[in-house]
Amino acid sequence: MTAFAAQAQQTDLTIAVQLEPPHLDPTSAAAGAIDSVVYSNVFEGLTRFAPDGAVIPGLAANWTISDDGLTYTFSLQDGVTFHDGSTMDGEDVKFSLDRARADDSVNAQKALFSDIADVVVIDPLTVQVTLSQPNGAFLFNMAWGDAVIVAPESITDIKTAPIGTGAFKFANWVQGDRIDLVAYPGYWGAKPALTNATFKFISDPTAAFAAMMAQDIDAFVGFPAPENLPQFEADPRFQVLIGSTEGETILAMNNAEPPFDNVLVREAVAHAIDRQAIIDGAMFGLGTPIGTHFAPHNPDYVDLTGISQFAPDLARTLLADAGLAEGFSTTLKLPPPSYARRGGEIIAAQLAEVGITTEITNLEWAQWLEEVFRGKDFGLTIISHTEPADINIYARPEYYFQYNNPTFQQLMQTLTATTDPAERSGLMTQAQEIIAKDYVNAYLFQLAYPTVADARLRGLWLNQPTQATDLTGVSWSE
Repeated sequence: MTAFAAQAQQTDLTIAVQLEPPHLDPTSAAAGAIDSVVYSNVFEGLTRFAPDGAVIPGLAANWTISDDGLTYTFSLQDGVTFHDGSTMDGEDVKFSLDRARADDSVNAQKALFSDIADVVVIDPLTVQVTLSQPNGAFLFNMAWGDAVIVAPESITDIKTAPIGTGAFKFANWVQGDRIDLVAYPGYWGAKPALTNATFKFISDPTAAFAAMMAQDIDAFVGFPAPENLPQFEADPRFQVLIGSTEGETILAMNNAEPPFDNVLVREAVAHAIDRQAIIDGAMFGLGTPIGTHFAPHNPDYVDLTGISQFAPDLARTLLADAGLAEGFSTTLKLPPPSYARRGGEIIAAQLAEVGITTEITNLEWAQWLEEVFRGKDFGLTIISHTEPADINIYARPEYYFQYNNPTFQQLMQTLTATTDPAERSGLMTQAQEIIAKDYVNAYLFQLAYPTVADARLRGLWLNQPTQATDLTGVSWSE
């Protein structure tokens, strides 16, 4: 066999994820499953998250910040086009930011844009953003998937046929099966090594194992059957990457509905939960216990697990103090991920031990978003919050768990306006302590992120600084 007959370098990839997005517009839904497909691949923002979580330039090549911290002047990358061939310029940036912060905005993270007072296009490649107050997290906020830049003319069909500026363009979506992307030849940045990428949706852990073992797929990010990882680690055809995520996995409680409007009841629930048993039983040991809504890998994390340690006798006493000595019944609504379905069975048994009876309902992702997240029709639910540094959601009384604490809300306003790193660290410590001592939710564990991939693949993200499957740096080794 001569060198000329050698197989050409592979440039296509089939990668599996567990959750299918409800649609493909990251600027109008809270579902992290959208970002897992389109973040950086199809859509880009002014800034972006690097694999290590650092905020780096995106569509903004660079920027300057005024001495008072109120004016950000962004210089845009030159030669950027959308996938329909139209030019991306300052007007598109202004449109995107104004749309996200408008009164009628449906952006799930509208708070990211609340400090923007004005957006002015200086010239096609220069945009000036003026804030109403200094915001120490503004460049971080602009890296979220909710802040990507979109074109006015693409909005009508953005949910089913997205048009972005990324290295890959949307090609096809077979509902319930896959989404196909192709490399965009007009991409402004470094060209990706891949020419085609297919996202397969496999929700069932058993099917995920079978597809990977048969090599019907090249990789599975967020592999949903951790009990199978040793088998893949022992097989030279595969590599196993175990990283961390921004995913605080919580047993969320509806703070506005009885009996969870009573802090004694919420505290009882927290003390009824054995975190390690859930990590061991549902995640086969993968996961880091948490006692508040903050990632343990963050330098400002405070270990508050002792505030809600497993203490079933204390839980029963607290329920009696709340007038519920006989216990009570509530709903436990579970979305599809394994951590929720498997963890839910364990938690239901733990709660039953202290007299709390749960009616488990398994919901598909779209149902969960409609019924729980938007409809707030639940008592308990299990969900992993994969957005980065998102403790500020506790300052939003309308958010699905409906926690309303003016003191915390004021603290978040102070944090937003604070730019000194040491002062911000102190405020974040206070924030973690407030929600832990208020037992807003039962904090379970930080979600681990196992990826099983063909041993020849390079460039997959190890960790998840945001929910994304960034394929721009992925390649096949020789």
